Amino acid sequence: MFEHPLLRAFHRRFGPAPFAPNPAPREDPFKVLVESIVSQQLSTKAAKTILGRLWGRVEPSPEALLALPLQALRGAGLSQAKAQALRHLSEKALEGLLVGLEALDDEGVKARLLQVRGVGPWTAEMFLMFGLRRPDVWPVGDLGLSRAALRFFGEQGRDLRALGEAFRPYRSHLAWYLWRTLE
Repeated sequence: MFEHPLLRAFHRRFGPAPFAPNPAPREDPFKVLVESIVSQQLSTKAAKTILGRLWGRVEPSPEALLALPLQALRGAGLSQAKAQALRHLSEKALEGLLVGLEALDDEGVKARLLQVRGVGPWTAEMFLMFGLRRPDVWPVGDLGLSRAALRFFGEQGRDLRALGEAFRPYRSHLAWYLWRTLE
């Protein structure tokens, strides 16, 4: 499948990445966005802990999140800003913001998602990767990706934009594999 020898080697080492052409099943877009917002600037372990508390209190739906008092969201470990972002996401989801995202190109998806308070480029890119399973997303603002690229590629890894060009149209795969090297 991959022409680049490094992607072939990573595929052998870590198995298939969850993106097209053989994507893992898609999850509910709302849930993916909630999890992306919660995960912003947190370690994977901290994010999983907070998400465990959150999903222990409420089902992953906009209606259920809006019905939960702000203090209950805070009690799950969310900052005030993230709790408010989740409420805004819930409102936007109920207005139909998430309908039809799969039919849009990457820039169209980003433009729509950036309307949500608390969603920036990183969150939109995580959604493209893990919500829509797009194969060619390259989140240059991701700290883990930056660390992994430096560790794996040395000085060449400092310029993520240039590094990613050699791996089109499978940059999501490369990012996922590089993250695996940090585990």
